[in-house]
Amino acid sequence: MNDIYPLAVSIAEAVRMANTSRTALYYAIKRNELVVRKRGRRTLIEVDALKAWLSGLPHGRNGNAA
Repeated sequence: MNDIYPLAVSIAEAVRMANTSRTALYYAIKRNELVVRKRGRRTLIEVDALKAWLSGLPHGRNGNAA
């Protein structure tokens, strides 16, 4: 069985996937740290861009969660 994964997600879905707040996500978008796409009125975030943004965040102390 083939699993199908989305290429892009809504803001609400990205918040859940990244386990972050809407404010943090919109702040990253405002600072051009996270690029979004528009489909009509809907804002979409590419899953690969979300993963790259998360990978670019600093590590906690000693590489562990803070």
